[in-house]
Amino acid sequence: MLQSLGQRPVTGSDEDPRVAELRTAVSRLRRELAALPSEFPDRAIAEDELATLAAMASGGSPEIPRLRSSLLLIAGAIGSVSALARGLGEVRQAVDLFGEPTQRG
Repeated sequence: MLQSLGQRPVTGSDEDPRVAELRTAVSRLRRELAALPSEFPDRAIAEDELATLAAMASGGSPEIPRLRSSLLLIAGAIGSVSALARGLGEVRQAVDLFGEPTQRG
């Protein structure tokens, strides 16, 4: 049944749980943003960056610096929309699961 909905069962999966958490948080925030009736100036930026995060999560191995960059852009775009604060916090927690980016050089 799950596969018919485009979802995979989690039991026995070798998927990184951090990626699964990121995918869930991003999906939830995208739904919340889509359901928000009001427009605001940076909505398109938030939608684009959430799409970027979703694509990285579906790829299975996101780049930590890019995750953080997208998170900052999303926070800047929707940070003042109180209805999205909880969802934004969940995305931030999911990104934080990946730790700090390694320093090069």
